[in-house]
Amino acid sequence: MPKGSVYLVGAGPGNPGLITVRAKELIESCDTLIYDSLVHPAVLALQKEKCELIFVGKKSGCHSVPQAEIQSLIVAKAREGKRVVRLKGGDPFIFGRGSEEALFLRQEGVDFEIVPGITAAIGAGAFSGTPLTQRNSSSTLVIVTGHEDPEKPEISVDWANIPRVNSTVCVYMGVSRLELIVASLMDAGFESDTAVACVEWATLGCQRVCRGNLGTICGDAKEFKLKSPAVIIIGENTGMGDEISWFEAQPLQGRRFVVTRSQGQASELSEKLEKLGAEVIGLPLISISRNVNEQTRDDVFAELASYDWIVFSSPNGVRYFFDTFFEKFDDIRSLGFIRIAAVGKSTAKEISKFYVATDLIPEEANAESLADALVATESLDSAKVLLVTGNLGRGVLSKKLEEARAIVDRFEVYRTDSKDLSSDPAAKAFREQGADAILFTSSSGVKSFVDQAKDLVLSADAIRPKTVSIGPITSASMERLGVPRNFQAKEASLDSLAEELVRNFGKESN
Repeated sequence: MPKGSVYLVGAGPGNPGLITVRAKELIESCDTLIYDSLVHPAVLALQKEKCELIFVGKKSGCHSVPQAEIQSLIVAKAREGKRVVRLKGGDPFIFGRGSEEALFLRQEGVDFEIVPGITAAIGAGAFSGTPLTQRNSSSTLVIVTGHEDPEKPEISVDWANIPRVNSTVCVYMGVSRLELIVASLMDAGFESDTAVACVEWATLGCQRVCRGNLGTICGDAKEFKLKSPAVIIIGENTGMGDEISWFEAQPLQGRRFVVTRSQGQASELSEKLEKLGAEVIGLPLISISRNVNEQTRDDVFAELASYDWIVFSSPNGVRYFFDTFFEKFDDIRSLGFIRIAAVGKSTAKEISKFYVATDLIPEEANAESLADALVATESLDSAKVLLVTGNLGRGVLSKKLEEARAIVDRFEVYRTDSKDLSSDPAAKAFREQGADAILFTSSSGVKSFVDQAKDLVLSADAIRPKTVSIGPITSASMERLGVPRNFQAKEASLDSLAEELVRNFGKESN
């Protein structure tokens, strides 16, 4: 029987940037990933191709899978010889039932490793500007649960023995029992003016903080419409949030955007928006894969020195071209003296990663502008042009270049396909929560969105999103396919798109 292994891994407090290096390594290499409800889709997207993804999340009053069944599933997968990651929100040993799973694994003779994660209280404190300990006001930190087991009608926490002075109390899973928790603390001797901060969706772009004190927080929370998940922080230090809060000052904090991207590709746009405080759901509408015909490859590389221009119409084309190039050649100088053209700044940036300069970039990032810019060089008459593209190229570029009497060879290096979203975690998050806006950065993304609309129907409570286009070509596709457009970036670039979002969704725009 093959021998597998199990890793009980903490995914951190929600923000995908807060997972540990060890957690990332394991997620990227595991064969089976068994995960809970509060794991961010961006963390799950780290999985390798053909990783088995199994959801076993639980919500209050509704067990998707009983705990005993989860434990048996973990063992069964390990006994298949799989490398199994059991991924939990926060830390496995803080209200995560990690100890139960570890004991069961030991009992069954299955090897395991425990990988800690940043627990929700630590994340909530840092992202709300609430120090959980402070030399002059809090030397004790207490972490308690407001809801040990959905089946239990009462809380068994010994509130009377929680320190009332120089302490910070963090309550997990307590929103539905906030009134009982407040009453228990006040019965235990806590003053009614003790400061409280309820941090909803801690560390995510949609984080909200409801502040008050024990005497007012129940009413404040109702007015605020506080929802789970939230960490309730009680103690003098919560009053420091107004002074040292940093996250809430970000221009797009509190906003959630859907970025239409290709499966497995990190999004530069996502990184830009997250730095501005937004939460990003990367919706993998399309998959990008290498698609190189061997005979065409051999013909192109045999005649490489004869080309006057290589024209790249996308960053994907750059990546797959050079992947193929370095399989044949081991020196970038094998390109010779060919001039390089790129459709836009993002494509030129990708070219620069291979230590190659771009000779021509049009002012507007579209095929028409690139063709016009090449024609304007007056170098195309009888020139040989290698057009690097994918399977969905519109043909505009090659047509215009041929009209200028260029000899154009088309080199297809990748293909774009729609992805099944019916069970995708990011699509599930979008259906349940919605977003402030969906961002379209390509015509293929628009088409895939329309084609897969049946798997993207929003729940009744989800936020209804606006739509934003990166530029005129994408906007034209939206109009043609019946997708309404609310905003368009001033120029077709990721920086301009981010600026458009700050203008229309930023805090100063309200």
